[in-house]
Amino acid sequence: MQYFITLLLLMSTIASNAQDGKATTAKKTFSRTTSISIQIAAEPATVWGLLTNAQDFPKWNSTVTALDGTIATGEKIQLKSTLAPERTFKLKVKEMIPNQLMVWGDAMGKRTYTLEPSDGGTTFTMSEKIGGPLFPLFAGQIPDFDETFEQFASDLKTTAEAKN
Repeated sequence: MQYFITLLLLMSTIASNAQDGKATTAKKTFSRTTSISIQIAAEPATVWGLLTNAQDFPKWNSTVTALDGTIATGEKIQLKSTLAPERTFKLKVKEMIPNQLMVWGDAMGKRTYTLEPSDGGTTFTMSEKIGGPLFPLFAGQIPDFDETFEQFASDLKTTAEAKN
């Protein structure tokens, strides 16, 4: 019985941490996945509008310095971030379901944005998996994403809620 109670407490802790705006990173030999989830007091359409407007992305998102291109399925975009300001990430928008799901990435990884309606707004989740057979060779050169993910989620929440 004590095992069951411990397991239940652990599961509820994980579930609450998954939605408190704190990023988590899971590291494996050939990949790394960083995720964050946060409650936003705004409708999914409001959040979606921010996520899909390339021109305004750097205006509300303090982790992005530039985003060029059109955010639409099959389109290519070029992103510059504060995490690696000297680099331009050339990404392809792989999948979009309006107000629900967007996936973009390159040969090394993909970032998934998920919007779920919830009481009083939206549950926003962002997850990025990077890796591959050569990942162990350069994994040490890739900076930690946790702080950047937390800032991204906070900026999105603040901006979306201000639009309400």
